[in-house]
Amino acid sequence: MTSRRSKVAEGGAAQQHRTSGIEGGAGGAPLRERSYRQAARTAVRRALREDLAGYGDLTGSVFTGSGVARVMAREAGVLSGVAALEETVLQVDPALAVEVFIHDGERFAAGDAVAELRGPLAAILAAERTALNFLCRLSGIATLTATYVAETAGTRARIAATRKTTPGLRALEKQAVVHGGGTPHRFGLFDGAMIKDNHVAAAGGVAAAVARVRAGAAHVHALEVEVDTLGQLEEAHAAGVTIVLLDNMDAAHVREAVGRVAGRAVVEVSGGVRLERVRELAEAGVDVISAGALTTRAPWIDLALDLEV
Repeated sequence: MTSRRSKVAEGGAAQQHRTSGIEGGAGGAPLRERSYRQAARTAVRRALREDLAGYGDLTGSVFTGSGVARVMAREAGVLSGVAALEETVLQVDPALAVEVFIHDGERFAAGDAVAELRGPLAAILAAERTALNFLCRLSGIATLTATYVAETAGTRARIAATRKTTPGLRALEKQAVVHGGGTPHRFGLFDGAMIKDNHVAAAGGVAAAVARVRAGAAHVHALEVEVDTLGQLEEAHAAGVTIVLLDNMDAAHVREAVGRVAGRAVVEVSGGVRLERVRELAEAGVDVISAGALTTRAPWIDLALDLEV
């Protein structure tokens, strides 16, 4: 079993980690490792403030001495959340050390040891729930994403996240999608323009909406247009749009839309993308399948912290 020891000391988390590997999807912008680590730091700080409220652990603080505990998998999955684990350890007590056995993006089986904590017993007990909350939630997203990705094998389709994320946890949840083999898509409203149904309604049509957004955006910004019908698809094509999103179309209409586009634009499909539909949509020839379910319907993976006694 390979491992990595991350001593948390000297005011900063150990930097012995792999790069995040985040890549932008259609219209997306890369999220750099430093930004991802900062997001984990901020999220953990907020979570610990919520759990300890500045008073500390009334139960665990009475235990003295040092201890060893292992994060154990109770079921199989794909790991995500190591940055949050390391930040939790750092912020609870710099005297704690964490050794990671399984890295972000790697699969684990039930019974596997994911990581080990060593140090003050009171600190281990105080860090337990916050660390597990992040690991269980984010590993759930990574695991579900990997299941979606497996359905696209042998096709050109990529699985992408959406902006349907837990407020304040977007960077961590989109990175979990990456750990599962997906792409993050747009990070937010600022790094790519996407014209959706309400924009079309406000402008009075697809062409009018495209003209307004182009007039207000820099030429370097990506522009994607969501279409509900084949008629809107033709309108978007006439406007010179190079990324289209087919919203809530059945497989037959998706195949026809892909044929009409004929490689002249990136074709994304979204809306009601359940796992059982992924293979059919991928085989229809789309480039991207975005699914809010990756974050809204992902179950938590069962991980636990077992103290060695």
